[in-house]
Amino acid sequence: MTALTRLSISLEKALLEAFDRQLRMERCPTRSKAVGDLIRQGLVRKAWKGNAKTVGAIILVYDAHRRDLVNRLNAIQHDHHELIIASQHVHLDHDACLEIVAVRGKPTDLVRLEQKLRAVKGVKHGALAVAASGGPDSVPPA
Repeated sequence: MTALTRLSISLEKALLEAFDRQLRMERCPTRSKAVGDLIRQGLVRKAWKGNAKTVGAIILVYDAHRRDLVNRLNAIQHDHHELIIASQHVHLDHDACLEIVAVRGKPTDLVRLEQKLRAVKGVKHGALAVAASGGPDSVPPA
């Protein structure tokens, strides 16, 4: 378990009340957890802007029947194998597939890869979700 350090902060009453309402809506167990999450989120954004190594997932939803689509997606992934950790393919229904591609690298490289994959005809939706890599130059753990 990570050692904890106590911190004291002062906030305007209205801000704290709004924060507490948000915590209840999100079912966050404690203010400490919420503040830690907010700090970590800010540090991830800073790492992202600084082009530090990050990890994430590229999420694609595509037409299962589109001719040669899977081959084109695979070719792009093979061309960027150094960024890809793993992938998972899910059949959503008869017509649609979901692909989740776990990635690691510089944010600019991950964005370019997501854009290339999303641009393939037949891809209905594409998104990149990122986090810090957890490495020594990364955001502290939860």
